[in-house]
Amino acid sequence: MFETSLSIHTWKRFVNEGVLDSSRLNQRLVESWYRSREANVNPYMNKGRYILTDDLIYSKKEENSLLRNIALPHVNKMNQFINSLGMIALLIDPEGYVLSISGNSEVQNEASKINFVEGVRWTEGEVGTNAIGTALSIEEPIMVTGMEHYSVASHNWSCSASPIRNNDGKVIGILDVSCPMDRAHPYMLGIVTSVAYAIEREISIQIHKDEMELVLHSVNVIDAELPVVICNHMQVIICASKSIRKNIPNWMGLKVNEMAEYGFSYRKEVPIISKLHGRVIGNFLYLLNINDEINNSVDLSKVPSISFDFKGEVGTSKSFQHTLYEMKRVAHTDAIVCILGETGTGKEVIAQAIHENSTWKDGPFVAVNCGAIPKELTESELFGYTEGAFTGARRHGYKGKFEQAYDGTIFLDEIGEITHSMQVALLRVLQERKVTPVGSMKEIPLNIRIIAATHRDLRQLVNEGKFREDLYYRLHVYPIHVPPLRERKEDIPHFVQYFCKKNHWNISLPPEFFDRLMEYHWPGNIRELMNVLEHLHILFQSEIEDSFETLNWMDVLDLNKGNHSEAQLLQEKMEVLHYSASLTLREKIQKEQMTEALQKTRGNVLMAAKLLGVPRSTFYKRLKKFDVFDD
Repeated sequence: MFETSLSIHTWKRFVNEGVLDSSRLNQRLVESWYRSREANVNPYMNKGRYILTDDLIYSKKEENSLLRNIALPHVNKMNQFINSLGMIALLIDPEGYVLSISGNSEVQNEASKINFVEGVRWTEGEVGTNAIGTALSIEEPIMVTGMEHYSVASHNWSCSASPIRNNDGKVIGILDVSCPMDRAHPYMLGIVTSVAYAIEREISIQIHKDEMELVLHSVNVIDAELPVVICNHMQVIICASKSIRKNIPNWMGLKVNEMAEYGFSYRKEVPIISKLHGRVIGNFLYLLNINDEINNSVDLSKVPSISFDFKGEVGTSKSFQHTLYEMKRVAHTDAIVCILGETGTGKEVIAQAIHENSTWKDGPFVAVNCGAIPKELTESELFGYTEGAFTGARRHGYKGKFEQAYDGTIFLDEIGEITHSMQVALLRVLQERKVTPVGSMKEIPLNIRIIAATHRDLRQLVNEGKFREDLYYRLHVYPIHVPPLRERKEDIPHFVQYFCKKNHWNISLPPEFFDRLMEYHWPGNIRELMNVLEHLHILFQSEIEDSFETLNWMDVLDLNKGNHSEAQLLQEKMEVLHYSASLTLREKIQKEQMTEALQKTRGNVLMAAKLLGVPRSTFYKRLKKFDVFDD
């Protein structure tokens, strides 16, 4: 056990009076305590204050994909050692946000009590002196134990953190190991520092390889007359076309946003996918000279098109607009796409849209629900089989889904459900792009685009040993997050109108209808919304115009006798459709038309209904509702 000589008295005297015996504390910590006091950090804070939402956590992870892809395998190896010691490991971005937390589950549970969790911001400005925040401030490895922490939230913890730098020496993240005080040991800092150094070395090697690969792409732009540049993942220009080199002699090493100072504006961006590891390593940026823009003299036909056709409803929400942007970026590449989202969010629609806007669009789109295939049939279903391969096999064999998708796209939905043995087989197919049918020795080459999807957290499955890490990195090349319906409620009216138009439902819907729809939390997402509308249509298809006005909710619930919980759920969904019974302008017009029709037919209801072109049953219901005979 590692102990600090700092006493509670020393801490209290400083936070209350600002008096500190600096001989009792490391100089780096002394400086940090004063920074914390000057920043007005509350020393009695008992937990972290600011935690990102799921969407923002996802964005942070994407922003730091290079760091995560290289660091997490090292963290996982380290977990094998620290787990038994009662410690946890954290990876933090350069702004102090926790990108991942792993290790001993009991310690993770204790950490959650002070909000020391994924997505929390753990900087000096937030919680005062601490290993993560102070390492970010001083850009050096540091260990902070017990009362050395400025706020009480961490007084029972010991933490060691080390910066992770890129080739330029810039800090791009922090690696931290933390544990309760009674499990602390001075070797923690040495472990963290050595692992951080190993990560730095691998990042340096990877960056060098990526930039060498980017240089190979320079042949595509080096002699171009159009203003085109190639930039790396840090938005630093490493290659430029002839027109750029001519106008900007010192172009090498400029940041993309600095091009505006030289009269160039951004026009189009096309991602560059690595052929070695399948991740985005940079971008082609097609620029526009301001003078050319004014003179309209640029031949835009030479700029590759990145148009995108989406046949579904896109709505107006920012969350889905970001998803659509990511779809546009990746559709024209050959990168493997991994679509992440809850059940019912429309992942297959997303996959099909990517296919239809890709170079594979003229080939088949083969969708496979990996979770719906019996485990014992998965291999034969995906890879096919030869005649006589097993009892019950078809006479001439069977062409598997991968082979069926040749020259097109295979969509592997619910990829997180496949067995461990199938994960091994699938990894081999992804690596070699060849498939061997069951019962055959012959390999069949594949020319396909691969898109996977899941509602599961694959990273968590990897940490739990349920999903192979190497397969995870093969599939997680270009992740696209699909937001749940509760995070894009402003799109609900667009969806309703889209479904009604698509299904030729001529329904007049009042504003209150949409208000109540948007109050519901929609756990089943878009699929549940479609089911509700379909259910209402089926119930009242014979009187669709009046369904929302004459709806008897008890009659609806009678359909669910014997299943009380389902009835309650349906009632909750139906209640969003309830609105005031007072006559609208449309209803008043209907009443006037009925009165006039009855006068013309001398009170003959059947003839009046025919005159107005409405069913007799509907006419009778309107008579009762509008009290026409009482007028």
